[in-house]
Amino acid sequence: MKTSIIIKRIASAALIIQLVAMMTSCEDYLNIDSYFDDEFNIDSAFSNTRNMEAYMWGAASLFNDEARTIRSNYTPGPMATDEGFNGLTGVGTTNIYYGMDFATGNITPDKFGGLNQWNRYYKIIRKCNLILENLERPADMTNLDRQRIDGYTRFIRAYAYYNILVDYGPPILVGDEVLNTNESMEYYDRPRSTYDEAMDYTCAEFEKAAQLIPADVGLLNFGRPTKGAALALVARLRLIHASPLYNGGEAARSYFGNWTRKTDGVHYVSQQYDESRWALAAAAAKRVMDLGQYRLYAVPADDRTPTLSTGVTSDPNFYATYPNGANGIDAFKSYSDIFTGESVAAINPEIIWGKSAPYINTDLNQGALPPTLGGWGRFCVTQKVVDAYLMDDGRTIQEARGDTYFEQVSDLPAGGTFNDLFTEQSKSFSGYPLNAGVFKMYANREMRFYASVGFNEAVWQALSSTTLYNHTAKYYFQDLDGRGGVSASSPNYPITGYIIKKWIHSYDAKNGTGARQLPKFYAIIRYAEILLSYAEALNNLTGSHSVQLGDQTYTLSRNADEIKSAFNAIRYRAGLPGLSASQLANQTDVQQQIERERMIEFLWENRRFYDVRRWGIYEETEREPIMGMNPDGATKEAYYRRVVPGTSSFLTREVNKRSNWVPLPRAELRRLPSLDQNPGYN
Repeated sequence: MKTSIIIKRIASAALIIQLVAMMTSCEDYLNIDSYFDDEFNIDSAFSNTRNMEAYMWGAASLFNDEARTIRSNYTPGPMATDEGFNGLTGVGTTNIYYGMDFATGNITPDKFGGLNQWNRYYKIIRKCNLILENLERPADMTNLDRQRIDGYTRFIRAYAYYNILVDYGPPILVGDEVLNTNESMEYYDRPRSTYDEAMDYTCAEFEKAAQLIPADVGLLNFGRPTKGAALALVARLRLIHASPLYNGGEAARSYFGNWTRKTDGVHYVSQQYDESRWALAAAAAKRVMDLGQYRLYAVPADDRTPTLSTGVTSDPNFYATYPNGANGIDAFKSYSDIFTGESVAAINPEIIWGKSAPYINTDLNQGALPPTLGGWGRFCVTQKVVDAYLMDDGRTIQEARGDTYFEQVSDLPAGGTFNDLFTEQSKSFSGYPLNAGVFKMYANREMRFYASVGFNEAVWQALSSTTLYNHTAKYYFQDLDGRGGVSASSPNYPITGYIIKKWIHSYDAKNGTGARQLPKFYAIIRYAEILLSYAEALNNLTGSHSVQLGDQTYTLSRNADEIKSAFNAIRYRAGLPGLSASQLANQTDVQQQIERERMIEFLWENRRFYDVRRWGIYEETEREPIMGMNPDGATKEAYYRRVVPGTSSFLTREVNKRSNWVPLPRAELRRLPSLDQNPGYN
């Protein structure tokens, strides 16, 4: 039985390896930017179409790997949020996980770790401006070539501004200008744009790019942006722009009420609420939906798919066939296959823009796998994340407590004992094995929980290893994968008791006879995000608005059926009931459901950091103590207690309004007198 499974996995892996090999050769060919310098031999760089295109992709190669959100990262990422953490406290005064340094207030205008990317983005912008300035020079360039290079260059430049905007706030907009070198400081001095100006400029550039670049790039060029990618990033930006922190009201006043530009006294962030921004965000998302090119990835049910939970009455469509309900698909595979390498990303209809990501296996999954399997076992999720997952019938753990959710003896029927808090029988669903004796907190949960979270006594299948497969990870004190299991001082244990398992394929193993890993891919933006963005934007409308995007006019209002259709598609794919009629009727309830859904659906996909800020709830969410199980517990009674893990990294986390953005480098401020620092930084 096991041999046949491995053969099947090897066959699946072989297809992906072929695709990766093709993509790698393409990237090697394009990444020749080192052949050219902006100031030396520029005539050669733009002498023909081939060289100009190589120069363009060389500029794109300067972006950091989007998958590297955890270590040596370019963005604060999951470890700067309430969804992720690890017990490694760093080397000296700097943590190698810069998101943790950000969360503890160690990122300053003078000390950035890996988060100082400001100058890198302007290098990319300058290269793009050089291309646009010289676009007419290659004599062999056809109109189609010129259009394509123009479009990709605008996308690359817009993506540089996008990264500045989301991580640093308003940029300095230089337009098409190619700044000279060796000029006086006065020549370079200019102020930052306002947030609105930067948002409109960046979105406009993505719009132009969308008109010029291909709608599909094929298997060989997977990773290149497409029209859909450009329009999807517009939808993401427009939702951010419409959200409370950047759209007037209490949150905007609290964070930015005193932040004005020194050169003219203008507020960097608007202090006036504009509901039409929500309409624009809804229209931008609807436009991507109307392309008809993308849909949620779903795997048909088979004989191993669990049946849907019975007795659900809140959603009358729940038992209908997918996509009209949750029946007929395997919810576990439909979600997990997107990340584990089981589905081929290049042809996955949900991935609007993605890329090959070897980093996931070499670092992210290294930090997730238990030490017994050759990993570090320290890339943790928090108890808050675990509690956010719903039960398999769609109820919250609070609603199901004492019925299908049990955490304490008081949750049990009269006469229950501590031993009754553990499951009596093992079971398997969708190829996922669940041991007997698992803490009942982890039983009867929705499929995304099992696809994403490794918990105490969960099975790590490692099917490629003929010696270590179906390993049960035990995180009790001094157990093999727990604290002290490797050595007394080792940080290689899950300090919260939970590990991110989202990108681990059942085939993946790092050691043991025959150990192998499937190649991985990273989704920069998925169709699931577009659906939830559309639902959120519509939910915030109180009137009717007409919006013009390109040659299309959209008339939008808070349409409950449209909200339900977009939101419920995500829930059905997860095997859960959708919104009830009473929830749909209440704008606040829908917003709360969307916030929960985004936390779960995009766990560790680098959305949480930006979401809690744009919603204006960053301080509220971060002030909640980070909790987990007790890693010092050697017995079940001691281990299964909620505690604040005892590490300096937890205890020094800082909640400060300045943490909305990364600071600008002090050296840049010294060079440019008109440049204002982000609020809260000296």
